[in-house]
Amino acid sequence: MSVPGPAAVIVLAAGEGTRMKSKTPKVLHEICGRALVDHMLAASRGLAPQRLIVVVGHARQQVTAHLAATSPDALPVVQEKQNGTGHAVRTVLEAVGPITGTVLVTYGDTPLLRTETLAALLDRHGSEGNAVTVLTAEVPDPTGYGRIIRDAGGAVLEIVEDRDATPEQRVIREMNSGVYAFDGALLADAVRRVGAANAQGEEYLTDVLSILREDGHRVGAHIAADHVEVEGVNDRVQLAFARRVLGERILRAHMLAGVTIVDPAATWIDADVTIEPDAVIHPGTHLRGVTRVASGAQVGPDCTLTDTVVGADAVVRNAVCESAEIGPESSVGPFAYLRPGTVLGRKGKIGTYVETKNATIGDGSKVPHLTYVGDATIGTGSNIGAACVFVNYDGIAKHHTVVGDHVRVGSDNMLIAPVTIGDGAYTAAGSVITANVPPGAMAVARGRQRNIEGWVASRRAGTASAAAAQRAIAAENAAAESAAAENDAIAAEDVEGTAE
Repeated sequence: MSVPGPAAVIVLAAGEGTRMKSKTPKVLHEICGRALVDHMLAASRGLAPQRLIVVVGHARQQVTAHLAATSPDALPVVQEKQNGTGHAVRTVLEAVGPITGTVLVTYGDTPLLRTETLAALLDRHGSEGNAVTVLTAEVPDPTGYGRIIRDAGGAVLEIVEDRDATPEQRVIREMNSGVYAFDGALLADAVRRVGAANAQGEEYLTDVLSILREDGHRVGAHIAADHVEVEGVNDRVQLAFARRVLGERILRAHMLAGVTIVDPAATWIDADVTIEPDAVIHPGTHLRGVTRVASGAQVGPDCTLTDTVVGADAVVRNAVCESAEIGPESSVGPFAYLRPGTVLGRKGKIGTYVETKNATIGDGSKVPHLTYVGDATIGTGSNIGAACVFVNYDGIAKHHTVVGDHVRVGSDNMLIAPVTIGDGAYTAAGSVITANVPPGAMAVARGRQRNIEGWVASRRAGTASAAAAQRAIAAENAAAESAAAENDAIAAEDVEGTAE
């Protein structure tokens, strides 16, 4: 940027957004991991403004609470009654006092506006010495937009609304975005002179341009390179369009930075996700929140990762991971669910149909299949057999299980927390472990097997099971008789041979 940051950025976010048909305020609808207003604030921060101000009105409690949580650097100013854009700016200036320097006014529902475009607007504003510079765009179809009317020198004469335009003016494709860079001192004076003598009875910021020009000041314009940037979001169709455009930008940026995205059309990545070069993202993958993927890692196909860290050269397939940490060279999936608090060490494995929560699994340890690990610490080099459950909840409180280093937990074990299995210990398959297991011990916790012969025939007579059992018993008896007959024949031959 060739000019200093603005004295203030004012983001207008007080409108109701009735066309969204939603209980959620329009500016809080999310695309690519951020609310609409957050995208505008992020673009504004790139300008390094001295002040960042958001005008709130409709659903102010929700919007203000959101700003407090996500943008504590933004000052909310309440517009008690939504009487137009000019009234909103006047409300800000009355609340915060005079602002000396450049004031940028923009909107909370334009998530596609980039810092570069706003910086170019400010650069044009400063280099031309304008009292106000409006951001414009040339659109394929300007129907419904206010037209920019310029003089021979390129200065803006006026903005004519579509309904008021002459046939000659309607063919003009340069439209008003509603984004402006103002001289702060001139803005403060002019905005107080804006009237409300119109059909809506509102104070319009566009009137400031006419006032400044009538006062003899220059009104300039800067044309955005891409008209899509200035399009606002007013309904769910436009919300989906903005999501697609922003998503494509994010994907393109990652690919140009050295990330392989196998099928961009089948991949969604949030704005705050970071991916290192040489990572590979396979189709059907959603990377959300502040997920981080290290170099050489492979994610997908069909993964949803939220606020998750994936280490270098790890492989994650067909998995859902939330607030989890996957170590370098580890393997997750297919069909795994890593819940918050899961930490998988280097070269660890969480396999098929495994769910984990609040669990630390050490380097080289494996949980290969059909297992739930909750509220647990597993050391290094241990193996958890198939179909195990870490029983962590007694109906009132959660309890912790500790599995040491190089432990072998047998298949179909229930580990009843709180319990500790010492280093190098084994547990037998089918065990229910309720007491601590000393290091190096073998724990066997299961009843002896007892077979009740003939139970099905007596208790389930006439069933398919009884018939199958009867056939099997008959076959076994026939085989036994055949074997006995064969043994008798061999014995007879031996007798005859001896007689000779």
